[in-house]
Amino acid sequence: MWRAPPGSTSTPGALAVPLGAIEPYEPAFGIVEAWRGRIVHAVMAEDGGRLHRVKIVDPSFFNWPALSRALADNIVPDFPLCNKSFNQSYSGNDL
Repeated sequence: MWRAPPGSTSTPGALAVPLGAIEPYEPAFGIVEAWRGRIVHAVMAEDGGRLHRVKIVDPSFFNWPALSRALADNIVPDFPLCNKSFNQSYSGNDL
């Protein structure tokens, strides 16, 4: 059960809301913030409401170009330091 801190007037928001009918083959997107950056979800449903396409993009996907910029004009031994500084996900499965 959620409890507000003493003296607080805040209330919890809804965890789920009804969406109604999903239009077939219309893309829908959601963006949430994670500790490494934004996670982007894209979904598309079929005529019967079943999922047709789902794509989840890891925050590292958006951060790899920044790493390549950080490595420009650096020597090869600096690569491990730069690489670990960005703490990128190689597989995109550690969301």
